[in-house]
Amino acid sequence: MLEQIEGSKAMARTIALCRPQVICAYPITPQTHIVEGVGELVRDGTLANCEFINVESEFAALSVAIGASAAGARAYTATASQGLLFMAEAVYNAAGLGLPIVMTLGNRAIGAPINIWNDHSDAMALRESGWIQLFAETNQEAADLHIIAFRLAEELSVPTMVCVDGFILTHAMERIDIPDQKIVDAYLPPYEPVQVLDVEHPMSIGAMVGPDAFTEVRYLQYYKQQTSFRLIETLSQQFAKLFGRVAGGLLRSYHTEDAEFVVVAMGSINGTIKDVIDEMRAEDIAIGLVSLVTFRPFPIRALQEALAHARDVLVIDKALDPGMGGPLASNVAIAFRNMDDAPNLHSAICGLGGRPVTKASLSRLFRQAMVQPWEGPHFLDLNDRVIAREIHRRGKARRAGPAAENILKILERERAEKARARAEAGGA
Repeated sequence: MLEQIEGSKAMARTIALCRPQVICAYPITPQTHIVEGVGELVRDGTLANCEFINVESEFAALSVAIGASAAGARAYTATASQGLLFMAEAVYNAAGLGLPIVMTLGNRAIGAPINIWNDHSDAMALRESGWIQLFAETNQEAADLHIIAFRLAEELSVPTMVCVDGFILTHAMERIDIPDQKIVDAYLPPYEPVQVLDVEHPMSIGAMVGPDAFTEVRYLQYYKQQTSFRLIETLSQQFAKLFGRVAGGLLRSYHTEDAEFVVVAMGSINGTIKDVIDEMRAEDIAIGLVSLVTFRPFPIRALQEALAHARDVLVIDKALDPGMGGPLASNVAIAFRNMDDAPNLHSAICGLGGRPVTKASLSRLFRQAMVQPWEGPHFLDLNDRVIAREIHRRGKARRAGPAAENILKILERERAEKARARAEAGGA
């Protein structure tokens, strides 16, 4: 049923329809409304046969979920940013143990400096942990991906992370179709664990493994993810047939049939990119978009097929690897290695710490890349003047002070100078 509802509340309602049996909650912005919403549904009895556990930290949240999943329960939790880093050891443990936990990640920047707004730094920091990572473009997809995630995690016995852009999606009010319980039950069967702790049949989960077997255990993790591509596509097709709309899958193409220039991106930014592409298409510019939904496992073959006819590819990252550039761009570059006549690859970093990414900025970026490509990552809307002043300061003084505070002071002075200039102009 269509409802005007906050994204977090829609996700909470949909998660409840998946009938989790244990929910481990610790609030951290911007995922707090999700676990609050599910907690209310447990309290009023809408979500029955579920234990809602308030824990003392993010590390405890996932640790309890690990125990619950090992005991045979359908387990769910959520986190964001520093919370994901705090539970990092448990994130790797869940994957190594092959436990099908589902976790919502409200994507948010990682400090320092402290920042509560959206980018993809948190998901990228733990992209090699062994979890499946699915990225939502819209709030409808954010809700739907949780249904797919539980099915996918449980069929593969692999933990799955649903990544949703903090505030941009979690706190946005939209018309979202909340499905009926019967249709969710038809898609998502009761949980049948592959491994379970049972006092009647004692066994160990997470035993010590030495050098003689550790590589084989890790290989099986790799094998499981590498063989998951067909299942991810199949589950997406089944979802579309049953629910009447598209969600999940590996990737989606937009106007790529004749496009010589193709943009690759993940998450909510794809909506803005599509608007820019529509405007440029009206000018007869052959530009298209590939939206990645599945980032882990990384869909190399599907991406190669989607970009087979492109001459230039611009990868948009909302995260930064300081020693390398854009994490998504680095993965796309790997996909190009074995391609005949691979496209030219261009990289852009944008939206860090929640900086707005406007249609005007993206339009300038796309047009620039078409006529004058660059080496290395391009930082969209970077304030070169402020950067130059701070680099100059650090070159002159050994004790230049913290860069973040210095940049804030520079910006404050510039705002004061502009305000003074406007006042003087008005007085004249």
